[in-house]
This record gives sequence, C-alpha cells and structure tokens, in this order.
Amino acid sequence: MTPAEKREDDLEASADNLFDKVVNLCKRRGFVFPSAEIYGGFRSTYDYGPLGVNLLRNVKAAWWRSMVQLRREVVGLDAAILSPPAVWAASGHLRQFADPLVECRSCHERWRADKIAGVCPNCGSRDLTEARAFNLLFKTHAGPIEDEGAVAYLRPETAQGMFINFANVLNTMRLSPPFGIAQVGKSFRNEITPQNFVFRTREFEQMEMEYFVPPAEADRWFQYWLEERFRWYVELGIPERKLRIRHHGADELSHYSVATADIEFLFPWGWDELEGVANRTDFDLRAHGEASGTRLEYFDQASGERYYPYVIEPAAGATRTMMAFLLAAYDEDEVAGEPRTVLRLHWRLAPYQVAVLPLSKKEALTELSEAVVAALQPCFMVDYDVTQSIGRRYRRQDEIGTPWCVTVDFKSLEDRAVTIRDRDTTEQVRVPIDSVVAELQARTEHC
Repeated sequence: MTPAEKREDDLEASADNLFDKVVNLCKRRGFVFPSAEIYGGFRSTYDYGPLGVNLLRNVKAAWWRSMVQLRREVVGLDAAILSPPAVWAASGHLRQFADPLVECRSCHERWRADKIAGVCPNCGSRDLTEARAFNLLFKTHAGPIEDEGAVAYLRPETAQGMFINFANVLNTMRLSPPFGIAQVGKSFRNEITPQNFVFRTREFEQMEMEYFVPPAEADRWFQYWLEERFRWYVELGIPERKLRIRHHGADELSHYSVATADIEFLFPWGWDELEGVANRTDFDLRAHGEASGTRLEYFDQASGERYYPYVIEPAAGATRTMMAFLLAAYDEDEVAGEPRTVLRLHWRLAPYQVAVLPLSKKEALTELSEAVVAALQPCFMVDYDVTQSIGRRYRRQDEIGTPWCVTVDFKSLEDRAVTIRDRDTTEQVRVPIDSVVAELQARTEHC
C-alpha cells in the first residue's frame, strides 16, 4: 500500500471526520456558503462562493466537453424552467412524482419513510403515521392572477424540455438516430428531508442527456452509456474503488423505465447515487405526442419506417458530483515535516489552475508578476497572491486544489525566468517566462 493509499484509508476510517473537514473547508475557503446566512439561513439552499462557482462551472464544463464538444451526434439545449401543467401531466409527474411522507407523532417532524427505517431521526420514537404520497413538484402562478388558469411548475428535471423540443431539434439540425440532446441547468424538487450538505437540496443543477436510438439498439446503447459515464468519473480523479454500478430491481424502476442503473460513490454516509442511466423506452415522446397532438416520431427515409425512438438517459447532479470530487480529492500529508491539507483535484476541475506568487510587493517584482498573470489568463484561471510568506501561500493554494504555483523572485528580474511548483509532488522547476504558458499547456495537454 502506498503512503497516499494509507492516508486515504485513514480518512475513510473516520468518515464523519472527513465529511466535517470538507464542509468546514468549503465555508472557510469560499466554496459554499449557507444561503441567506445573515438572516439565519434558509434550509436546503446554498450559495457558491468565489471558489465554489469556479469548481462547479468546471464540473459542468468537463461534462459538456465530454458529452457535446467531443461528439458529433450530440447537440445542446437550454429550455425554460417554468412550464405549464400539461407538460407534467403528460410526463406522469403530476400523478407519480412523489415520495412516501411520514410524521412522528411525538415531535411532529416529517420524514421520507424509505430513508428512516421506522425510527424518527430527531427523537427516536417509532410512533409514526402511515406513509402518504407527497408530490415533489414546486407549484407557482404565472401572471398577475393566482387562479388555476395561471398555474405553472418549476421543472423537477431538465429532461422534459428536451422531449418537447425533439421535433424542433430534429428538423433544425438534420439529425438521425442515434443522436442526443444535452442540457445543464437548475431543477427544483420539494424534498421532504434535504440532507448531507449539497448532496440533496431543493434547488440544484442537473447535467442530463437524452440519447434517441432505434428501439432494437436500446440495450446496446444503455450499456455503452453506463460504461462511458463510469469512465468519466475515473478520468477526472475518482478512484475506481470508490465507485460502483448498481442496477435497479423491478420494484425500483420508474414508470417510464425498463432498465436503470446508478453510478454510486462511496460517500461518508455510505454508497449513494451520483448518476442514473435509464432506458426510458419511447414513453416520453409517445406521451407528449399523444397529449399535444404533435407527431414526435422519426421518419427513416431510407427504409420508409416511422417510429418513436427509444431514449437512453444519463442524468447526473452537478452539485452532488462536485461534492464527490471534493471528498475524493481531500488529502492530508506532510511537506518538510509540516502537515498540510491538499485537494488533489484534476486540473480541469480546480477552481484555479495556476497561482502567481511574487516573492515581494516591490514595484519591479509586481510589474513582472502582473505581466506573467496577463500571459496566463487567456489560457488558465489564475489566482494572484502576495500575502504572507511563500510557504503559507503554497499551503493556501494546496488547500484549494491549485495544481501549479508560479513564483516570481528577485532573480526573475535578471534571468527572466520563474519557478513552477507542482501541487502533488511539490517539485519545482525553473522555466523562462516566455515558455511558462507552453510548459503548463504541455502538462495539461491543453488545447
């Protein structure tokens, strides 16, 4: 076992400790803040600070790059958040999008029945009400009059916007199955028991793709996307031993699905879902087509066949994915006999890829450092830190996951070179200023 693996095992052995450390780091270093904190907070909502917004944007950008940019047959969409009841009636959400709700008769707290094993987490009582279905949709009104004719819903998923735009995308982009429509955006679910920091919240972001395939090819594409999505997490730094695939049993399947599997991560509280991959059959296109009176079939001119494509859906939560990357990246080690905290984030995800650290605030060094920053900024997200000793600044950058520090010292004024320090190895190399961008691009295979 390597020293890094031993440290990882030690952290996992104290899972609650790891969770607390990461949550505290998020608040202390500006990743995540409680929403409306100055008013006592608003349960289950969070604001993403300067580092958190960078990390979250990078998670979404890495997903978009993998799912859209590097593929020819997948295009993007940004559909509306508000939608009329007809959309959610056709999709089945008005009838079936519910969780089992129970109330503790002792303390009157309400819980999701399938998550508490018959015991109130608040007071320990087993005197609970019978479970009843609690619909998770957020209902609102559009316009100045609050009546049934003005009812609208905040979307609980991004998927339906892609289904109801199927014909629009098909006709404008000249596509044929297999092809996909991808979307990243906010979703809203009135969760009974939000929990575990940003893992389960009422307002969150999703990264979903609907992949439309000939019905006979659905099983093959379901397996393909399950393997492809698993690989994405590993490539971005989550160890395989912290991931697993769990196929849903027949009693777990959603009303639209004939096959679903979750990619799960080993969170401090146990295995839990990162992403679901589902074979939704032709349920959605058929339902919306029949409800709206619009033909949402695909016509194959070569064969003369007209059919509803089946849909394979990889659906991930951006915020819980960000949390998984943070937990997987958190490490503690020693450098020169001193303890340090380090986030070993993949460079694509790190809030800053590079930090420029002038050794002094003197004018000549400041001017040169600012020139280095200006050269790096078109290619990388760059931090600039001049406060405290260079050692403390290295530790700060390690703690927020910055892969490389560029130190500008007094010798730089003479040899026009800087020192690049690697976060993970702490190795340092001297590089001409004119070559810094190329050197870091080579390390990242950045194009």
